[in-house]
Amino acid sequence: MAVTMLDIARGLNVSVVTVSKVLRNKGKISLATRNRVLRRAKKLNYQTNWIARSLVTRRTFTIGLLLPDFTHPFFAEIAKAVAETVRPHGYHVIISYFEENPQLEKNEAESLLARQVDGLILASAQSGANAFEQILKRKVPLVLIDRPIAGVQASFVGVDNQAIGQLATTHLIERGCQRIAHLRGPGIGIATMRMEGYRRALIKHALTVCPRHVLEAGYQDQTGHEAMRRLLQTRPVPDGVFCYNDPVAIGAMRAISEAGLRVPEDIAVVGAGNVHYSDCLAVPLTTVDQGTFEIGKLAADLLLQRNRFKERTASAEGLDRTQTGHTAIDGTFEFGARVSFFRG
Repeated sequence: MAVTMLDIARGLNVSVVTVSKVLRNKGKISLATRNRVLRRAKKLNYQTNWIARSLVTRRTFTIGLLLPDFTHPFFAEIAKAVAETVRPHGYHVIISYFEENPQLEKNEAESLLARQVDGLILASAQSGANAFEQILKRKVPLVLIDRPIAGVQASFVGVDNQAIGQLATTHLIERGCQRIAHLRGPGIGIATMRMEGYRRALIKHALTVCPRHVLEAGYQDQTGHEAMRRLLQTRPVPDGVFCYNDPVAIGAMRAISEAGLRVPEDIAVVGAGNVHYSDCLAVPLTTVDQGTFEIGKLAADLLLQRNRFKERTASAEGLDRTQTGHTAIDGTFEFGARVSFFRG
């Protein structure tokens, strides 16, 4: 038979309510009583009955996290930040992914909703607000990350993608590049905004926007490698490349090296994301830091706040807006971009 809170209470001569408060880390319970309950629960190998708890609280204590890709380091760090933020509050995270497929995204979202998750964090590939009708109709708390969708009544946490494009391209211009190419991302809004930032930086500095120097490169290192190989066939060969993200930039650097050219001496490369391995390469990657862990943590904090399970933590309420460079309007948090690893 499964051990119950009543079993723990009987052994300690305390009430079931007291045991419940200790196990949920709630209420004003003396440290001595708390320790006694926890020791007794461990000795009896007590396991929380989540089904029973859900019936009483009408909550499943699960958060749905829906991402385009499991393996991309940006989304992996997002997942880590979300899990670490919600875990101390008794939540578990169910992670699903949809391979940049909007229909698969809808199917996976429906599956998470069917599991009655208490909230959903989503980096969406949808092109419009209609796809979110069912989520909003069910009144499931929703936080969009990385990719804003116009017309969706939900909190959003992400970066100013146009600023990323401008910052990266301006950095290449400042180091002397004159023929700057762009390996753009897939057909989603943030890729368009980063390309617009690239275009504006060139125009601002009276440089030519050459259509031959803008190639679609997806979002992975292999697609970046293939796009860079094509780019190297153009004439004149660019002397600088702004890449949609760090994996694309790493693939581009590999193609440049295979062609017998040097980074940054022959072709300078800038990525975006500041993934963990970008400073572990033979030639460290210059990249734009978009505060990945902060995005995941703040998205989770917003979701917890929406569910009224905790007050906003000091780290969410008291973020130094000067240092992090983000603004907040009606639950929308937009982080400023910063270039790190000035090495090329």
